[in-house]
Amino acid sequence: MGIIAMLGLASAAEVKEGTKAPTFEAQDQNGALVRLVDFQGKSSVVLYFYPKDDTPGCTAQACSLRDGFAEIKAAGAVILGVSADNSQSHKAFAEKFHLPFSILADPEKRIIGAYGVKMPLLGFAKRVTFLIDRQGLVRKVITDTRTKDHDQQVLAFLKAMS
Repeated sequence: MGIIAMLGLASAAEVKEGTKAPTFEAQDQNGALVRLVDFQGKSSVVLYFYPKDDTPGCTAQACSLRDGFAEIKAAGAVILGVSADNSQSHKAFAEKFHLPFSILADPEKRIIGAYGVKMPLLGFAKRVTFLIDRQGLVRKVITDTRTKDHDQQVLAFLKAMS
């Protein structure tokens, strides 16, 4: 094993457009078990990773998705947020900003690792959004997230997918 791998600097392979989305299950801020497979054949999934609850950029991004929630839902998609914070932190964050979607707790960084979005050294999730279609394929990976109008970025891609 190389020194880079031993230090944890090498991340998992990045998930690419056109590939099957890695499956996952995790508890959301309300203690509900959320599994990717539950949406297969029913709706697209906007799976967005962010570094930390209640920080300026993460709050702007979450509130943008909150503001665009009805349009995103009308486009046939659900929104799932993921960070390494725990369920209690997610619950406080969701209540404070009236977030109408599930935020998944990933303190062990299993989902973050599976999607290859772990920041080296810090261990937080990078700000990356995956648009997953009803068949479970990654159709778009957004790495140039515009936090204040992320809902519009997502909607543009959702409309192009349909």
